[in-house]
Amino acid sequence: MKVRIAYIEEPPFYWTGKDHSAMGADIELADVVLRAIGASTIEYQLTSFEELLPGVQESRWDMNVPIFATSERAKHVAFSVPVWSLGDGFVVHRGNPKALTSYAAVAAKSDARLGIIPGQIQFGSAKSAGVSDSQIVMFKHQPDAVAALLAGKIDAFAATAVGNRVIASANKELEAVAHEISKKGKAPVGAFSFNKSNHGLLHAVNEQLRAYLGSAEHRTRMSKYGLTQTEIDAISAGKK
Repeated sequence: MKVRIAYIEEPPFYWTGKDHSAMGADIELADVVLRAIGASTIEYQLTSFEELLPGVQESRWDMNVPIFATSERAKHVAFSVPVWSLGDGFVVHRGNPKALTSYAAVAAKSDARLGIIPGQIQFGSAKSAGVSDSQIVMFKHQPDAVAALLAGKIDAFAATAVGNRVIASANKELEAVAHEISKKGKAPVGAFSFNKSNHGLLHAVNEQLRAYLGSAEHRTRMSKYGLTQTEIDAISAGKK
């Protein structure tokens, strides 16, 4: 059985290694799960974030790496059971000169510029907090946003707190700022996505995920990429 899976450049979840192969926490999870359900060949297709959902809808590939599972996206694709729960955060210049600790803090400073990848949930979060369109700068790929931040063209880049820690660790001029999650709030969850007609693959992947998520092996594998008990416990405790 051959399975084609699309990914984008967003460490530590998925990226292209020096040998041009796909790697990362979610790539490793996909490999373990797909091998367990009988995949003999796994092909990884690099694409852009905006092409993930249309690509799997049009059957250009069989599944996507995990992204945030929202009700709007679920209108177009079928999601697997959740594989992680992640809070948002910013990457900023070291010292955080504009004290940007939340979307509300960005909205309160009219001269603050926030980098976002189009289509990602951070855009909605920023708009809901009052960040204006004039404060938002869109980037097609994460590396472009990081380059703009380093060049001073934006003041912060919004992404997952886990991913931001990786970016900051690779750039001494930058630091990661995690957003506080309210006691009543829950961090959004991410999942693999499939063409809605691909019931067989979705069912097989879900069955294996239910058996594997939260296991000692799963936690050890994910810890290599900076995913902690916090990101895993929320989804492993609620498996169905």
